[in-house]
Amino acid sequence: MNSSIPQGPLVALPGTENSRLDYLDATRAFALLLGIVFHASLSFTPAFLGWAVQDVSTCPLVALFMTISHSFRMETFFLLAGFLSQLAFHRQGVGAFVRSRLLRIVVPFVVGWFMLHPLVVSGWIMGAASLRGRVDVLGALLGGFRSLATLPQGLFTGSHLWFLYYLALITALTLAVRGLMRTAGSGHTVGLRRADALVASLANSPVSVVILAIPTASALWFMRFWGMDTPDQTLVPQLPALFVFGSFFVLGWMLNRQGEALSQITRLTLPRAIWAGLGLAAVLILGDIERDPAHPHYLAAHVAYAAGYALTMWSFAFLTIGAFRKLAARPSAFIRYLADSSYWMYLLHLPVVVWLQVAVAELPLHWSLKLALISSVTVGLSLLTYDLFVRSTFIGWLLNGRRRERVIAPWLLSSIGLRWQVRIGIRTFAKR
Repeated sequence: MNSSIPQGPLVALPGTENSRLDYLDATRAFALLLGIVFHASLSFTPAFLGWAVQDVSTCPLVALFMTISHSFRMETFFLLAGFLSQLAFHRQGVGAFVRSRLLRIVVPFVVGWFMLHPLVVSGWIMGAASLRGRVDVLGALLGGFRSLATLPQGLFTGSHLWFLYYLALITALTLAVRGLMRTAGSGHTVGLRRADALVASLANSPVSVVILAIPTASALWFMRFWGMDTPDQTLVPQLPALFVFGSFFVLGWMLNRQGEALSQITRLTLPRAIWAGLGLAAVLILGDIERDPAHPHYLAAHVAYAAGYALTMWSFAFLTIGAFRKLAARPSAFIRYLADSSYWMYLLHLPVVVWLQVAVAELPLHWSLKLALISSVTVGLSLLTYDLFVRSTFIGWLLNGRRRERVIAPWLLSSIGLRWQVRIGIRTFAKR
C-alpha cells in the first residue's frame, strides 16, 4: 500500500504524505485494548453473566468497570472508523476504497470467524468441564472444531467479530446513501452543504452531546436489555444497534469533511464533563431497577436510564479522543506500534482470554491479580505473535495495508546474542 493512503488502523493528516494523527492512533489502540480487558473481566463479576466460567474471586467494582467501558469503547471505534473511511474514500476513489474494505474488514471477519470460533467454543467446553473438576484440553479443542459441523446453526453466536460485520454493513449503507444522493444532482450539493453546516454548528455547541443523545436514547429503548446490546447472536442486523453504531460512523465521516471540526467537538470543556457526569450518575443509580420490573417507576427509570446512557456514550467518546489529543500530541514510535498491532490483538484475544480465565478460576488469588495476569499475558502473547507472524508478512499487509519491519523479534535476538557474548567473555576472563 502507498504509505500516503490511510488504511486499517492508520490515520493520516489531510494533505500530507506520511504524517499520522498520533492521538487518533492512540485512541483507537486504547479502545481495542480496553475491549481485551473488558472481556478478561467478565469472569470476575458477582452475578453470573452466562460466561464460560465464573471465578472464585469476584468484586462489584468489576461490574462498574464493565458498565462504564461498555458504554463508549466500541462507539469510539466506530466514530474513528467513519473519520478514517471518509479520508480513505476521497483519496482512493470508489473502486480502490471498496477493495480495501473487502480486504481489511470482510476477509478478516470470514477467515477469523472460521479460525477463532472453534477456539472460543473450546473455552466454553473447558469452562463447563472445570465445574466437574476435570478439563480435557485436547477434547475441548476437538469439540470446538466439531462445532463447525453444525453450521449454519449458531453461525454468529458468541463471536467477538460482530464489530467487523457491522462495520462492513454500515460502510456499504453509507456508500449506497451517498450514491443515491448524488443522483439528485444539484439537490445533493445543497443538501450536503446544509449537513456540513449542521455538523459544524454541532461541533461548536456546548450541548452537542445532548442533541446527539436524543435519537440515541430512542434507539436504546428498543434494545433487549437496558444500555447497549452486543449484537453477536445472529447475522440478521439488529436495527437499534445498527442505528447507534451507524450514527457514530456517519458523524465521524462528516467531521472529517471540515478540518478542525473533530478537534472542536472533542474539546475538554466543563459543560461536556458535566454532561458526562450526569449521564454516568443516571446509569449507576438507576441500573439496579432493570432487575425489578414490578418497581412502581420502572418505565420512568428506563427512560431516564436510556437518556443517561446516551449522554455517557457520546460524552465519553468525545472526552476520550480529547484526552488523547492532549496526552499523545507528539509522534511516538511506541503508540504507532500499538496502533498497528491493536487490530491483530483484538482479533486474536478472546480464545486466549477464555482459556486463561478457566485456568485460574479456582486459584486462591485475589481477582485483581488474576485480571492483571490474564490481561498482560493475552496482550504479551498477541504482541509477540503479531511481531513474529503478522507485522512483516502478508497478514500484516492484509490487516494494516502494508508490511513493516519486525521490532520485538530483532530486539529479543539481539538481547540473547548480547547475553551470550557477555557469558563467553566472562568465561574467557575466568580461564585467564
